[in-house]
Amino acid sequence: MARPSILYVTDLTYPARGRRYGDEDTHLSAALRTDFAVALCHPLDAAGLMDSFDGVVVRNSGPVLHYQEQYDAFRAEALRRGTRVFNELTGRADMAGKQYLLDLSAGGHPVIPTAEAPDDLGRLPDVAEYVAKPKLGADSIGLEVAGPDRIAEIAAAGGMLVQPRIDFRYEVSFYFVDREFQYALHTPDKDVRWQLAPYRPSAEDLAFAQHFVDWNTVDHGIQRVDACRTADGELLLVELEDLNPYLSLDLLEAGQRESFTAAMKDSLHRLLRR
Repeated sequence: MARPSILYVTDLTYPARGRRYGDEDTHLSAALRTDFAVALCHPLDAAGLMDSFDGVVVRNSGPVLHYQEQYDAFRAEALRRGTRVFNELTGRADMAGKQYLLDLSAGGHPVIPTAEAPDDLGRLPDVAEYVAKPKLGADSIGLEVAGPDRIAEIAAAGGMLVQPRIDFRYEVSFYFVDREFQYALHTPDKDVRWQLAPYRPSAEDLAFAQHFVDWNTVDHGIQRVDACRTADGELLLVELEDLNPYLSLDLLEAGQRESFTAAMKDSLHRLLRR
């Protein structure tokens, strides 16, 4: 019986800071070949090729703002044709921009306080520095640190979110496949984002991360919950990545990596049978 065919979308040469996109996708796509016929393509070619495959896997394809028009066309065509895409195109977190940070903040969820409109800046705590980031940004592109005297001007210009600059102990990322927790990594040195080490989450940590995965609307796919541990010990959401999260698979023990790959294969089989 022929293996299902997968179009694996990746930019193997994207110069990601602190990450090796090409290495991760070379190894992960090779692991998928035990169950699927896999062909790799650049994100700019995905829309023209996807009809020839049973499903599409979007992995380390780089920030879509670098090719927004082509990505929007791919997304529209995939939805129109009912193409099975992994991650599903139903996400309401980073897949749809940063509006979710505003919604979660306004809803009282454990997220870094976030505002956009000048009239809403009063809801933010008084701190020495704030972080402004583009509402449609990714990978820290366009991020700016500003003092209290500038945030009203930044908000008035539009298109930017404003958050207090948090004094945190470390960042931690939780990785899920189809809402099921797989592993966690953290930053022993908080100033070096992509130098990660294994992290053993507590029950409270897992409940925190699961809350956001369950809030999102992705049944088939990989989600990465990025959080920071504040000086007071609280976890706050930094980002919910549901489009093409880097997985740092090279940092896992062999057994963890195989377990993650098996979960991804099972998810793809379920998606293609749907």
